[in-house]
Amino acid sequence: MTHPHVSIDLEKIEHNARTIVGLCQAHGIEVTGVTKATCGHPEVAKAMLRGGVSSIGESRLENIRRLRDAGVHASYLLLRLPPLSEVDEVVAVTDISLNSELSVLVALSQAALRQGRVHEVIPMVDLGDLREGLWPDDLIPFVRETLKLTGIRIGGLGTNLTCFGGVIPSEDNMHRLVALAEEIERTFGITLTRISGINSSGLELLASGRMPKRVNHARIGEAILLGRETVHHRPWPGTFQDAFLLSAEVLELKEKPSVPLGERGEDAFGHLPTFENHGEVDRAILNIGREDVEVEGLTPIDPRLKILGASSDYLVMDVTAADRIRVGDRVIFSLNYAALLAVMTSQYVEKRPLQRSSSMETAR
Repeated sequence: MTHPHVSIDLEKIEHNARTIVGLCQAHGIEVTGVTKATCGHPEVAKAMLRGGVSSIGESRLENIRRLRDAGVHASYLLLRLPPLSEVDEVVAVTDISLNSELSVLVALSQAALRQGRVHEVIPMVDLGDLREGLWPDDLIPFVRETLKLTGIRIGGLGTNLTCFGGVIPSEDNMHRLVALAEEIERTFGITLTRISGINSSGLELLASGRMPKRVNHARIGEAILLGRETVHHRPWPGTFQDAFLLSAEVLELKEKPSVPLGERGEDAFGHLPTFENHGEVDRAILNIGREDVEVEGLTPIDPRLKILGASSDYLVMDVTAADRIRVGDRVIFSLNYAALLAVMTSQYVEKRPLQRSSSMETAR
């Protein structure tokens, strides 16, 4: 059986990584390449490392273990807060973790001592996006207790923006992060190595020259994988947006009405879809559906094709305007971040890394 597949152009990922790393290095910022949208695909991680990232960031311990087992030699940063139930695994397979709970740090300390290791931790502070992190008023007491623990060391201070609340990195919140870091340093007489302030949403601030100089670490995924910043999702200059392309096969091609016939209720997902009446249209059914992909994140490469909707197993398209679509043909799609995450997670979508690009046209 021919499964849907996603092609992965490793040269374009490497190129994108080199472009983003070059920008960041020009402003004194080290880059951790984030592979979580690809489920820790080893070839993607290797491409990022060839492109100059200094470490690999992952949110799942299973993915880090897979990367290590595949021989991807790198420093690993755990992006998701460590589970209290898995501190031994965290210490065993990661080098650095982001943290916001003292009870977890106590457990990490004990795990590190059992394993004869020193685990680096970066406290996370919430600057308004309302995802993970300590409220700023709680930061100094948290660091005071953390410094009493052995087996772990504080390597810096971090924050996360845009991912949950959509708060954009700005001069104000980045200066706030630096001020908090410097307050920690003054209070406890220590030096923080990493001030980890931005992800792909911070590239515009960085390129504008308005990033405070003490912010020196970035966690970058989407801008490398898909060549886009994540505030406005605009293509980033000098990068490719098509390193990942999804291919699905036409299973059925019929001329049918463009509006369903009969009394209608909700679809299989509890929605009441709307349809425009265009008369009889050529409708193609493809072998991919909502079980595999975030359908709203797909864009057909052929602009004449239109996605009408999807069930769990099928994608339905209007192909009337296209030339000579037949059963067995394959339709190619670009993906946004949500669609990429879904297809890389789906066991029903084959992943096909390309070692050499068939075309390396000039990046946008």
